[in-house]
Amino acid sequence: MAFLVGVLLVALGGILEGLFSIPVTKVKTWEFENIWGVGSLLALLLLPWPLSYFFVEDLSQLYTSVPNSILISVVLCGFAWGIGGIYWGRVIATLGMALGVSILMGLINVFGSIVPLSVFEPNKIFTLGGGILILAVLIMIVGIIIISIAGKKKEQALGKRENKKTGTFRLGLIFCLISGILSSAVNFAFIIGTPITEEASKMQVQDYATSFAIWSLVFTANFSINVIYGFYMMLKNDTLKNLSKGSFTREWIGAIFMGLAWPGGIIIYGIGANAMGPYGAYAGFPMMILASILAGNLAGALGGEWKNSGVAPRRIMITGILVLCLAFSLLGYSTYVMNG
Repeated sequence: MAFLVGVLLVALGGILEGLFSIPVTKVKTWEFENIWGVGSLLALLLLPWPLSYFFVEDLSQLYTSVPNSILISVVLCGFAWGIGGIYWGRVIATLGMALGVSILMGLINVFGSIVPLSVFEPNKIFTLGGGILILAVLIMIVGIIIISIAGKKKEQALGKRENKKTGTFRLGLIFCLISGILSSAVNFAFIIGTPITEEASKMQVQDYATSFAIWSLVFTANFSINVIYGFYMMLKNDTLKNLSKGSFTREWIGAIFMGLAWPGGIIIYGIGANAMGPYGAYAGFPMMILASILAGNLAGALGGEWKNSGVAPRRIMITGILVLCLAFSLLGYSTYVMNG
């Protein structure tokens, strides 16, 4: 029962991660740096530390009982994730929700699930579960290639009909690669921070809240980077004045949504992964990715991102999504086998 609840929570976390960047494509009076900077600031203030202080009775004692090397490593992972987050926003702004989330999540899954398994549990690679995992990686690469082809055809179709500039797809792929590598650091932080959750358990912290102390450190590093970047770009581009436009408009509502959904999705994922058992971080991560891709593509389709692109690109995109679903399902199953 606990495993099933964990799976559902991981899926919910993935949905939030797939949808949190919707405001980036919907702002009207704000520029990218406005929504990204304010959304990151709210994400830093609204969830991480309030949750930790509320659920962990003596947070300072918890941190002092953990080796400094663990704390520093977790924070560094947070900084890497923060830089990856900046490029994430650029990907969404360049490629759109559907294509951007699909390619990003595919890359993050490789670097955030398979690589940690190889580093922290190398003996598992040569088991039945490891063989299934390798097969899943190959299938996933095929899926990413198919989705990339769909995106290129979409760009060409819209370029002919709307006289759009070419080259944005190639730039978007570069952003995807950078963001995919760096954003995967969030799962490294979760795995490296295991001593923190273990110490929290010894302090009688509820099981679902033991990861909160990890996320406070990770989110502080991550969102600080994004806040600094966002407000620096506002000053550089003279767009800080945009924040005063209108009243409680869609921009501010979008920023609040980002501030809750971005960290909230990861926090819920952490709770679910803990509930899934000792290999939850490996099984849960690809499941979260799958939910993110599905949510991102649904949002993109409903938002009209593929309108007027023609039948062929949409069919190719759907094929790529189905291939990725198969790959991510196999990734989850491979870790389930290793758990057994």
